[in-house]
Amino acid sequence: MADAGVAPRILVVGPSWVGDMVMAQSLFKTLKARYPGCYLGVAAPPWSRPILERMPEVGEVAELATQHGKFGWRPRRALAKKLRGRFDWAIVLPRSWKSALVPFMAGIPRRTGFTGEQRYGLVNDRRVLDKRVLDQTVKRFVALGLPAAEAARGDFALPHPRLCVDPENLVEQRLALGLSSRPAIGMMPGAEYGPAKQWPLRHFRTLAERLVALGFEVRVLGGPKDAEAGQEIAAGLARTHDLCGKTRLADAVDLLADCRQVVTNDSGLMHVAAAVGTRIQAIYGSSSPTYTPPLTDNAEIHYLGVECSPCFERHCPLGHTRCLVDLSPERLLKAILAADGPAGERIASG
Repeated sequence: MADAGVAPRILVVGPSWVGDMVMAQSLFKTLKARYPGCYLGVAAPPWSRPILERMPEVGEVAELATQHGKFGWRPRRALAKKLRGRFDWAIVLPRSWKSALVPFMAGIPRRTGFTGEQRYGLVNDRRVLDKRVLDQTVKRFVALGLPAAEAARGDFALPHPRLCVDPENLVEQRLALGLSSRPAIGMMPGAEYGPAKQWPLRHFRTLAERLVALGFEVRVLGGPKDAEAGQEIAAGLARTHDLCGKTRLADAVDLLADCRQVVTNDSGLMHVAAAVGTRIQAIYGSSSPTYTPPLTDNAEIHYLGVECSPCFERHCPLGHTRCLVDLSPERLLKAILAADGPAGERIASG
């Protein structure tokens, strides 16, 4: 650490998923509050720059261009060389061995992280992960920025992420994509982890049809992998825009901020929508709303809690996915209209 009274220079080794990177902002906010004037850099994959650039706490993005799941010795060594002598403290969020290499090779004096994959030496401020106390991903992130004794209690504040929105880019996107000024409902049918987290596409389609009939615009958002899902939901349906794979991550931030509400699986874009203040209708199947909830006070959770869930599997082990199939489009429609208040009632009656 830096000398007493001197604001530290902190490097955070970030996670590899969109949702986790958004949740990491809770740590960044905590560090800025605890160490006023500190300089915060984040070592992260190149795809995450558009998200990190929307976080005012982040002073620098140090790109680590390695493929997910690959060792990437050369880029790690090159990044460590660039960072050498520039930081006092490193916080390593992932628990893998390789994620702790850059701070170690960069000679950062204090390196904090949870004990995992025999990282002795690489991490010299080792923390034991008590999953009963730190029962949420965001808690685990924030805990690493706190003194060990305080973190172990688990009763610390969790500031919500808040991404900056670019109004000029939003105008450009609305014009380029042919979007209307009608109240918009976003739909995010994807979930990177697997189909056991994905509400059936036929339910999304039915809900989209009902919303359009009531006067809403529907925007289906996701990455290139969600292209087929977007087409299935939007095909031939008026005022329904399939934007999957057609926008950048930064564009999705602004477009989600422009939606009245979103209907979403437990996904990275769910956390983005929460961080721009949009009303969330969050659908949980194989995962748990306790472990990775949307970090906002403006959300409704739809979770049946059937006897076999949460299983945390990519594919339903029993083959029926009842935890998602039995969540009806009618339930989501009712929740959307109730949350929309008088405006929703006018749309429904008009």
